[in-house]
Amino acid sequence: MTTTTRSFPQGFVWGAATAAYQIEGAWNEDGKGESIWDRFSHTPGKVMDNATGDVACDHYHRYLEDVALMKALGLRAYRLSVSWPRVLPAGVGPANPKGIAFYDRLVDALLAAGIQPFITLYHWDLPLALHDRGGWGNRDIAGWFADYAAVMVKALGDRVRHWITLNEPWCVAFLGHDWGVHAPGVRDRRLAIQVVHNTLLSHGMALQAIRAAGNAQTQAGITLNFEAKLPATDNPADQAAADSVLDPNYEWFVDPILRGYYSERILQDAGVDAPVVQPGDMALISGRNDFLGVNYYTSSFYRDAGGKVEQVEMPGAEYTLMNWAVVPQGLTALLKRLSRDSRGNLPLYITENGCSYADEISPDGRIHDDRRVAYLRAHFAAAHDAIQAGVDLRGYFVWSLMDNFEWAWGYRQWFGVVGVDYATQKRTIKDSGYYLRDVIAANGVL
Repeated sequence: MTTTTRSFPQGFVWGAATAAYQIEGAWNEDGKGESIWDRFSHTPGKVMDNATGDVACDHYHRYLEDVALMKALGLRAYRLSVSWPRVLPAGVGPANPKGIAFYDRLVDALLAAGIQPFITLYHWDLPLALHDRGGWGNRDIAGWFADYAAVMVKALGDRVRHWITLNEPWCVAFLGHDWGVHAPGVRDRRLAIQVVHNTLLSHGMALQAIRAAGNAQTQAGITLNFEAKLPATDNPADQAAADSVLDPNYEWFVDPILRGYYSERILQDAGVDAPVVQPGDMALISGRNDFLGVNYYTSSFYRDAGGKVEQVEMPGAEYTLMNWAVVPQGLTALLKRLSRDSRGNLPLYITENGCSYADEISPDGRIHDDRRVAYLRAHFAAAHDAIQAGVDLRGYFVWSLMDNFEWAWGYRQWFGVVGVDYATQKRTIKDSGYYLRDVIAANGVL
């Protein structure tokens, strides 16, 4: 019989996460406006198999079924995102009552099931109308975003306590505006780096708007994505090599949020493309956060090669279907670093962690995803190691609740602990989902 070997603190929040465009579907129903991802996915050649999120998991119509699934899994919390163009079709101006009503019903259903909603205001589906006005490259977006945040908190803030402003602004900036592989599909490094600053400014202004529209229970923060930079060996030279590696995910975002400035070396790396910063910006950007969301999937390794830094692959490392190395110890190292840099004063939540593997339904009707179970077990243990080291980690959201539209990969990646047959929309809880249920019930790694 399996026994609990690592217990988590009382009140630890266990949940799963999704994003609106990846699951909702109903892309043009009930007054919803077009988003940059609607336009991007409808452009041939942008997404694998020319897949779109037009239907995705049809969560917009099946949300009650999905909340019942969450309850069956024993989730204590659910991290969802709001579709900005669903509630504000033009990005600004009058709200769409039917859009607000959907999230109103969803929040009520979650609370009735004993599940605490954590709402992300922006998970990449910018209203196309705002993109046409310059989008994230336009400094005015900070005000537009703050107004949108106020609309949502006024609508749901009496029941929703935790608000996340932006999900992974690094991806917004670089995948969407430098590499061009995500919406809006732009390739302009100078613009991308200005988008970094504009997303941070939007976060700072949204924090103020959330608190102004909220109440004493309202908590607000941001979710950032990270990749730990680790030494290939315990050799001090390799440790120094890893420490010397430029870390854009960390230095473009954590430094300004925690310290109120961009590091000299990240600005030197940007060179003439460095962002335009106006007086007062950094004070807004470094406003108080009630928590920080941490998205973690993988790490990279470095060694000293005769005075030069060399990135290396670890012999025998396992890789997911995304070709990401499975490195649970990187999660521990990252959480300890964030705790140290925030002087232990910033509560942390793991807002995404998970893995994609190709799953099959077995003859017994089950999905036996043993590799995902092993992945989750190892990363839960890594999170526990961080707590034991003094990190103030408050919760863990597995990515993802269910298989969904995986951005530029379309439907060729499977992160869910619940499988989805997209032809029939039938949901099947995987073995990893049952494992998660058991972990939550025990509040410990099994």
